[in-house]
Amino acid sequence: MKITIETIPHSEQRYPTCGDWIWSGDDLTVYVSEIGNWSYEAVVGIHEVVEAVLCRAAGVPGAAVDAFDMAYTGDGEPGDNPEAPYHEQHCIALEVEQILIQALGVPWAEYDAAVEALP
Repeated sequence: MKITIETIPHSEQRYPTCGDWIWSGDDLTVYVSEIGNWSYEAVVGIHEVVEAVLCRAAGVPGAAVDAFDMAYTGDGEPGDNPEAPYHEQHCIALEVEQILIQALGVPWAEYDAAVEALP
């Protein structure tokens, strides 16, 4: 298994998101939008890794996650929606994300504002 987290320009994401993951066999690639702060980018990447690993363990295919995310038109993150096929996995990854930001001594509102500021 190989897990890669790569930062990319936000405009290169497959859809409007700050983090995206793709399994290729046993290898996982995570794409994180450049936020301008390495620790924020790392935290987004870790959220995506946790979500992807939990989805794989629960049998939630990446294609189902992609289809839901790409068609989503509601408010907030697609994974926050209880109808998302990966809602539980997303919520656990969000908890990990929040713990990491707190451990870094960053107020959640500051971090969240930086992520939301992406075009």
